[in-house]
Amino acid sequence: MKRIPTKYPGVFYIEGKSLTGKPEQIFYIRYRRDGKMIEEKVGRQFQDDMTPARANAVRWLRIRGKEQSNQEQREVEKAREQIWTVSRLWEEYKKNKPSLKGIVTDENRFQKHIAPILGAREAHEIVPLDVDRLWLKMLKTHKPATVRNVLELLRRIINFGVSKRISQPIGFTIEMPVVSNLKTEDLTPEELTRLLQAIEEDSNTMAAALMKMALFTGMRRGELFSLQWDHIDFYRGFILLQDPKGGVDQRIPLNDAARQILEGIPRDGESPFVFPGRSGQRRVDIKKQVNRIKERAGLPKDFRALHGLRHVYASMLASSGEVDLYTLQKLMTHKSFTMTARYAHLRDDALKQASALAERLVKTAHAEPGQVVAMDEGRSAKG
Repeated sequence: MKRIPTKYPGVFYIEGKSLTGKPEQIFYIRYRRDGKMIEEKVGRQFQDDMTPARANAVRWLRIRGKEQSNQEQREVEKAREQIWTVSRLWEEYKKNKPSLKGIVTDENRFQKHIAPILGAREAHEIVPLDVDRLWLKMLKTHKPATVRNVLELLRRIINFGVSKRISQPIGFTIEMPVVSNLKTEDLTPEELTRLLQAIEEDSNTMAAALMKMALFTGMRRGELFSLQWDHIDFYRGFILLQDPKGGVDQRIPLNDAARQILEGIPRDGESPFVFPGRSGQRRVDIKKQVNRIKERAGLPKDFRALHGLRHVYASMLASSGEVDLYTLQKLMTHKSFTMTARYAHLRDDALKQASALAERLVKTAHAEPGQVVAMDEGRSAKG
């Protein structure tokens, strides 16, 4: 193509076309550096807003070594691509864990919080002040639990790089904000009665069945949504929880109440799911329907209509005094005993009540003739 010179020495352009087909000037520069003649493109008239004057300014910067040539920039970019930055580690992490749960949430956390601040860094370049800045910035608009999740993701990515020997470890421990998120929801007998009545009166049988299953089995919302008919062993009386939150398949007992609920659900011959969503696929939400039932029952606003019933299930078992915490851990499929320990005080209260009952029975048995022993129920007994 014909080179058209400009009034600036070493700056010329050729006639090309823009993406829209409009005539467009494409600017080039020629200069000598370290005894070598270099000729390279610096930009397009419309796409890069390039002019002869701007091209001349780029030329002088490159002559003086204050700006890299195109070739040097390409070499730097190529070298950068070989560096295991935090962003590159994250991409490799995802490739190695294709079935990672919560990947969409983690991707959002990474792109929104980690990438803008630390994405271009290598792990070993990160210093405590960088993490502190990330932490403080997030706390302005997010809860400590969210900050903790983001920092945990960062730590996971860095540990992955170290374990694969593709990056160096950081030289400090990433401290996590203390989060008290062991929320234990419970209902009074009156609230539970109102809820059961509201469930029975609701027209949405799917929402009603889901809520009763959560109450009678303690299953998590995701486990209920993923429950398939072939996961239920009606003969032996067990429900298989495949790939639950703890990561390992679990079995929980199928009690009579849960059996009755499941037997009353009509099967969709084309869907394997017990509580299918649209087109027979796995259900992803039922918040609107269960919240309607919750509101009709007059339950507290912060009570979670499905997960809260899981807590009610555990609280009732713990407070009965008839279920030890190890058994409760198995029923709740808690990976860690720490999660079950939140119900310990309920079991302790039940044991104290049982102990007090034993004391009353002994005192009643040994009371003197005519002596009255007070009972908690407001009654009295004569020995």
